[in-house]
Amino acid sequence: MPKYVFVTGGVVSSVGKGVLSASLGLLLEARGLKVAMMKLDPYLNVDPGTMNPYEHGEVFVTDDGAETDLDLGHYQRFTRAKLSQKSNVTTGRIYNSVIQKERRGEYLGKTVQVVPHITDEIKSYIRNLTTGSDSDADVAIVEIGGTVGDIESLPFMEAIRQFKFDIGAADCCYVHVTWVPYIEAAGELKTKPTQHSVRALRDIGIQPNVLVLRTGPQILGSDERDKVAMFCDVSKEAIISAEDISPLYAIPLNFKQQNLDATVLNILGITAAHGNLGYWEDIVARLENLEGQVRIAAVGKYTGHEDAYKSINEAFVHAGIANNCKVIVDWFDSEQFEEGPLPDEVLSSYDGILIGPGFGTRGIEGKIKTVRYARKAKKPFMGICLGMQIAVIELARDLLGLEHAGSTEIDPDTPDAVISLLSEQRGVTDKGGTMRLGEYRCDLKPGTRAHEAYGTEVIHERHRHRYEFNNAYREALEEKAGLIVSGTHMLGEHELVEIIELRDHPWFCASQFHPEFKSTPLEPQPVFRAFVKAALAHGAGGSNDSRESETRAAQVS
Repeated sequence: MPKYVFVTGGVVSSVGKGVLSASLGLLLEARGLKVAMMKLDPYLNVDPGTMNPYEHGEVFVTDDGAETDLDLGHYQRFTRAKLSQKSNVTTGRIYNSVIQKERRGEYLGKTVQVVPHITDEIKSYIRNLTTGSDSDADVAIVEIGGTVGDIESLPFMEAIRQFKFDIGAADCCYVHVTWVPYIEAAGELKTKPTQHSVRALRDIGIQPNVLVLRTGPQILGSDERDKVAMFCDVSKEAIISAEDISPLYAIPLNFKQQNLDATVLNILGITAAHGNLGYWEDIVARLENLEGQVRIAAVGKYTGHEDAYKSINEAFVHAGIANNCKVIVDWFDSEQFEEGPLPDEVLSSYDGILIGPGFGTRGIEGKIKTVRYARKAKKPFMGICLGMQIAVIELARDLLGLEHAGSTEIDPDTPDAVISLLSEQRGVTDKGGTMRLGEYRCDLKPGTRAHEAYGTEVIHERHRHRYEFNNAYREALEEKAGLIVSGTHMLGEHELVEIIELRDHPWFCASQFHPEFKSTPLEPQPVFRAFVKAALAHGAGGSNDSRESETRAAQVS
């Protein structure tokens, strides 16, 4: 039977519960334990798939097609835990499940209430995390979203309070993450907010076993530890300082130095090997000693929210490790290129250009102009999901002369729908959880950039889209626009285009899938790695670019 670690947060949101949970998972895995990871979110949406990235940040997608909170991206980048539909549960999903049971009469006429029915359902989902393929997990780490005291979080807090009575208090560990503000005028870290947060948690009936105190750049001193230990009834050894550390991937090493893993294992009564973090220390050392530098201009729609493209930003960090260079990514709102300066006036100093994913009509023309600039200027270009679709539209307009070519998502009446609705999406009216989601096979064409990057002819990548390349235009684009279809997926008798390239360009590659979702610091994503390598070459002069592109054109023709 697995042990359970419940991670809660206090004082403010975004205090770092996700990174703490992922870091703890990494430390326990280094000791030879198998870890399962889960995020409980208090909002009423059934999943974050219908939420605006400006409110929620990116939607992370798992192999089995779950649209999840972005914290699951942290879990994947730090641990080997298998993430799935089980790994992210919302209030909406819980209530939806309970209401369906009530409609089927499963409660036998009882009055359905938050306690016990909602809390029992939450506990059922928690137990379900470690059944089936994850039944051999030694420790399940369950992060509760929101902040203690929030009305939305109360059912989850009550459920995890009850959980210790269901499986035994010795098999549960409660870790509470709070913020300790630094008052500059007094020159002091103030622990009073933490004391109030722990008091609110204890009012619910949960006594934290471990406190992780987020302090900003300051380091928690002995006096503050003593005060927190006395007023919060937590041993001094179980108080962990979580000062801001860069790079992000050095955070687990800071927790290791403070014996976070040993403290948690002692509370749970688990004996495990000391573990070896040499492989992770090597990653951090490489990050801190990168020799080169490359600048990427990323053009998107949700550039006002730092976490809207979280996995893409992290994938560039990983690609930088693989290429021994620092990758500087600057995000540009594509709308500025529609009526303001042209892309060549703003992006000329960058070594590579990326068009990110997105939905809707806003900023589309600016993205098309950006692709045209990257293509004509021979700058390394990468497109993801909508980015691939925009590239196809640009080629059709400029090289096939189809002036009004477009996507039926953007213009349902376009006379040349080079991007159209997936056949499987026709008739679908519900928005949530109905896209083409999760991992699908892609067959790569030998001699292409994609095949060179992956080093294999069959790959599996994750998707999140409704629209596809229209094969009715494929032959014309291949013959007249220099398009190379380098990756495809067979859907019955229908061949879906997964990756496109350009024949007469040094490095131009765009995918319908989301390669960023599988990137980790230990295994940088191949397309990102190849893109950064091409951008480095371009920044260094790229003297062989034209000859290489001509050779490749001959190989794939």
